[in-house]
Amino acid sequence: MTVTAPAPKHRRLRTEIPGPASRALQERRAATVAAGVSSVLPVYVTSASGGLLTDADGNTLIDFGSGIAVTNVGHSAPAVVDRVRKQACWFTHTCFMVTPYEGYVEVCEALGELTPGTHEKRSVLFNSGAEAVENAVKIARVATGRQAVVVFDHAYHGRTNLTMALTAKSVPYKHGFGPFAPEVYRVPGSYPFRDGLTGEQAAAAALEKIEKQIGGDQVAAVVIEPIQGEGGFVEPAPGFLPALSRWCAEHGAVFVADEVQTGFCRTGDWFASSHEDVVPDLVATAKGIAGGLPLAAVTGRAELLDAVPAGGLGGTYGGNPVACAAALGSIETMRGENLASSARRIGEAVLPRLRALAAETGVIGDVRGRGAMLAAEFVRPGTTEPDAELTARVAKACHALGVVVLTCGTYGNVVRLLPPLSLSGELLDEGLSVLEHAVRQEISR
Repeated sequence: MTVTAPAPKHRRLRTEIPGPASRALQERRAATVAAGVSSVLPVYVTSASGGLLTDADGNTLIDFGSGIAVTNVGHSAPAVVDRVRKQACWFTHTCFMVTPYEGYVEVCEALGELTPGTHEKRSVLFNSGAEAVENAVKIARVATGRQAVVVFDHAYHGRTNLTMALTAKSVPYKHGFGPFAPEVYRVPGSYPFRDGLTGEQAAAAALEKIEKQIGGDQVAAVVIEPIQGEGGFVEPAPGFLPALSRWCAEHGAVFVADEVQTGFCRTGDWFASSHEDVVPDLVATAKGIAGGLPLAAVTGRAELLDAVPAGGLGGTYGGNPVACAAALGSIETMRGENLASSARRIGEAVLPRLRALAAETGVIGDVRGRGAMLAAEFVRPGTTEPDAELTARVAKACHALGVVVLTCGTYGNVVRLLPPLSLSGELLDEGLSVLEHAVRQEISR
C-alpha cells in the first residue's frame, strides 16, 4: 500500500527563499538547461496540493500564479488525478490520427457545450495555446480564402513563428527570432487606463485603420484576447469587443477569441467573451483546460472547421488520451464545485483591498480584472509613468515571504494575481496580506 504524507494547509518557511536544496538544484540546472529558459522563482517544487507549493527545502508557498492560469482547479485535484491514473493504466498513446479513442470525442463534446453560442460546432485538439492560435489562423485563412490577420497592441499569442508575429512585445518574445510570418497587421486596442477612450471610440479607431490600411475584404481573421494576458491584464472598455465582433460579421472576417489565459472559469464565467455576450467564430483554449497536463483546442463554427480538408489539422500528440482524461476531470471539478462562482468570490475579496492599497500608497495607478484574473499596475506617484523597478521589487519581496506572484505588462509594471479558483479564503487573505506588506515595505525604502 502506498502511504502519502498529509498535504500542508498553511504557508510555512523553514529556510530562506530559495533554500540550500533549491540552490543546489539551480547549480545543476545551470550546467544542463538552456539559458534561454527562465524561471520567475528558482525554488524547486517537490509536491503541490490545492493552492500550496512545497519545495525541496520543505518550504510551503501560497501559489498566486497557478502555473500561469493552468491549475484553475488547484494542484492535484482529485478528479484529475483519478482519471489520469486510470487512463495511464489503460493506454497512454495511440495518436488520434491513427486509431482514435472516446476521450478525445468527449472533450470535443464538452467544448461544444461550454464555449459561447448555440450554433453547431466542431473542435480540434492540440498541445499548447500557441498551437491553438496558429491553427485558428490556418482555419480562418482556408475558410475565407483571405490572408490578412489583424491583432492588437499589447497582445500576446505565443512563441511559434506565426504567433510571435501576432505577439506585440519584442523582448523577450521576438527579439532576434525573425523573420516573421507575413500578412499580420497590428492596430490599437482598448487600454482604458492609458487611452481614456470608451469601448466604442477605441473600436472606431481600430476599425478605421483596418479599413484604410488593409481593407475589410482582405481580412481573414481578427484575433484578440478578451482580456489581454502578458500585455498587462488589460480589460477593454465595455463595447469594444462587441463592436469588433459585429464588424467581422459584416465583412466576412473570422472573429477569433484567444481564451488561452481567460478560459475555464478564470474570469468568473466559463469564458471571458461571455461577459459582454460576444459569440466568437473560433475560440482558442489551453492552460486551464486540463488541470496541468498539456492540452489545447480550437472550437468554433462547424462550417469553418469543416472547410479544412482531411489531414489539414492535427498532430502526433494533439488530444493525447491522458491529457484528455485530465481535461474531463478538470471540467468535472469546475462544474461540480462551481468554480466560476469561486472566481467571482476571489475577485470580490481582492479588488477592494487592492483599491484601498492604491489609495493609501499612491504607487498603483490602476487596479483591474475580472474574477480571479486580477492586476495592479505600478506607476510613479501622481503620473502614469510605469514603475517596473518597484514592480520587480514587490514581486521579489512576496517571493521571499512565501507567496508566488507574477509580473507582466508591456512596460513590466504589472503584478498579476492568478490564484487557483479552489483557493481557500484563509490562504487568499494571507497571501493578500503578504502582498500589502511587500508594497508598503518597498515604497518605504
